[in-house]
Amino acid sequence: MKSRVRSRTAFALALMVATAAPPVVAAGDGSGTANPGAEKGQHFDPKGTLPSKFTIELRKGISATLPFEDKRDFDEAKKGFIAEPPYKKIMADAGHVAWDMGSYQWLLAGKDFQSIHPSLQRQAVLNMAYGLYEVVPGRIYQVRGFDLANISFIKGDTGWIVFDPLTAKETARAALELINEKLGKRPVVGVVYSHSHIDHFGGVRGVVDEADVASGKVKIIAPEGFLHEAISENVFSGNAMSRRTQYSYAVLLPRDPHGHADQSIGKNVANGNVGLIPPNLIISKDFEEVTLDGVKMVFQNTPDTEAPVEMNTWFPQFKAFWAAENITGTIHNVYTPRGAPVRNALNWSKQINNALWKFGQEAEVMFASHSWPRWGNARIQEVMRVQRDTYANLNNQSLHYANLGVTVNEIQNVYKLPDSLWKQWPAHSYHGSEQHNSRGVINRFLGYWDGNPATIVPLSPKDSAPLYVEMMGGSGKIMAKGKQLIAQGKYREATEILNRLVFAEPRNQPAKDLLADAFEQLGYQKESPTLRNIYLQGAYELRNGLPGGNPVRTTGPDVIRAMSTEQWLDFLGISMDPRKAEGMRFTINLVTPDNGEKYLIELSNATLTNIKGEQAAKPDLTITLNRSDLNQVMMGASTFDDLIKAGKAKFEGDRKPFDQLRSLMVVFHPNFEILPGTAPKVPSAGGKPFEVPELLPPNSAGD
Repeated sequence: MKSRVRSRTAFALALMVATAAPPVVAAGDGSGTANPGAEKGQHFDPKGTLPSKFTIELRKGISATLPFEDKRDFDEAKKGFIAEPPYKKIMADAGHVAWDMGSYQWLLAGKDFQSIHPSLQRQAVLNMAYGLYEVVPGRIYQVRGFDLANISFIKGDTGWIVFDPLTAKETARAALELINEKLGKRPVVGVVYSHSHIDHFGGVRGVVDEADVASGKVKIIAPEGFLHEAISENVFSGNAMSRRTQYSYAVLLPRDPHGHADQSIGKNVANGNVGLIPPNLIISKDFEEVTLDGVKMVFQNTPDTEAPVEMNTWFPQFKAFWAAENITGTIHNVYTPRGAPVRNALNWSKQINNALWKFGQEAEVMFASHSWPRWGNARIQEVMRVQRDTYANLNNQSLHYANLGVTVNEIQNVYKLPDSLWKQWPAHSYHGSEQHNSRGVINRFLGYWDGNPATIVPLSPKDSAPLYVEMMGGSGKIMAKGKQLIAQGKYREATEILNRLVFAEPRNQPAKDLLADAFEQLGYQKESPTLRNIYLQGAYELRNGLPGGNPVRTTGPDVIRAMSTEQWLDFLGISMDPRKAEGMRFTINLVTPDNGEKYLIELSNATLTNIKGEQAAKPDLTITLNRSDLNQVMMGASTFDDLIKAGKAKFEGDRKPFDQLRSLMVVFHPNFEILPGTAPKVPSAGGKPFEVPELLPPNSAGD
């Protein structure tokens, strides 16, 4: 009990600090318990730099423009607190740490960290809420701080309806145990997946048993297209996304004032058992009413917003509006740097507008899958309008400038949030940023080309960089100019020239260290943790290179079962090395009797294609096996030869095409170089040719 009181006191102290305009303090005064050296203001990296005078002055100027006098978010973040558990760590069933809220406790020290943008520090403290909260008295509750997302519990006549059961089985299970302990044990009678991102469904096995879903005892409700989108977004470019996520989520950095401080919509992502139980009730209409366990829910489908499929929910009995991830405590990514199709900012705005006029006129509470609730109709309408207008302004003004000739390579320096929105916290882009989101809007409509003939087919950086270095007089002059620019606080200018040098001379460690210094200051200056993480991760890798090994896998049996055979075959076409396939030609019939599917697979012109429901009249090879057995191959737990020996697979015809196909497969690993000269010190572990790659949570890569 005493530890809980101390923790709540620390949270309250941090809230008071974060609601005031932060003072500017001398470099090196920050502290944190996650990294012992941070107690003395030390950087976790021996090569790391502390905030420069330019960063500190910039921070001071920004602080003066921010609406720190508006403290309502902090009042809302504290409201309804019931209890927090006596632990900060949640262990995975496999024995490792799945979740560690304690690694961010330094944020509650009540200190101002000059290595963190003042607005971001405010957001980072708001995201330190940890425990059980009441949203609607006696009916709606949330457990916050157990994962990147919130898990919400709606009290029905007999049991709980769970909204968005987190990323991992272990954290979801701990949340259910906490609410049952504090409010009385009740069965889970329903689960709602608000959308197709894994931090909103991956923990489902922590709250329900699949047998109860199969029998209909438990309803799992999801928007139309959920199952396809839950898998497909990360399959085809999954390995590249995994690597890029190491940047946007800074998964290699310590939790430290000079490293990872926050992830804008939560602290980070749980690293445990990821599951997926298919839904048994699909919402297909624009607005659809469902009553479950005495609770009336009106679902609003909002496709092509924060996720390809997503839905809000209105609870007319409680005058409560669930905003899913469409309205949270931040303006989101429109273009997510991990890589995904650019989201539709205009449609996002329109769907918020639909909700505003359909439900927002009556709502007395608005809660969501991230951040904190808002209470009172006037407050709810205010936040809905601010976020509606911010997404619309981003879309409209980016295209306004594009129609005046501003290009995708210029818009980030032209587009600016209107002052009327800048002065309102819900308009701030933490998960997103005005800079990369505005580029995303233009890319969505006009593509990557800026209209200059010289850039339609550009040289690769490794080929163009030596030309620039030669023209600039060699590395010595570039280094001297880079140091001069950094000494003047012109960090973006310094990165322009030093980046060319590093690509021209990947083994030039002094150049990489200097570029890292510029990246680091830019990271300290960013409000968006996504941009902060990208700069700080780049600095880390330039100085230290990549660690060896692979991230923890999140692909499990549930994810494999949910993947269609067609998706797997399409991925084989991506995995195939076309340089080795020249001159090969074959057809394979694939038959999976247990689900009645047939596929025709053809290799021609160094390209692998497939078509569902067709069979070649005279194939070179026919492969027959149950899809349930194919799952074992897709997981890397078995091989086709193992299944043939066990009598679970049959090859009819010439085996040669199969052996050729297997020889063409490239196993991807998420540790390729992004910046030159940062190759892994230890080679990646091997993989199996037909194994599905690691599937990572959208907007995350695990802890």
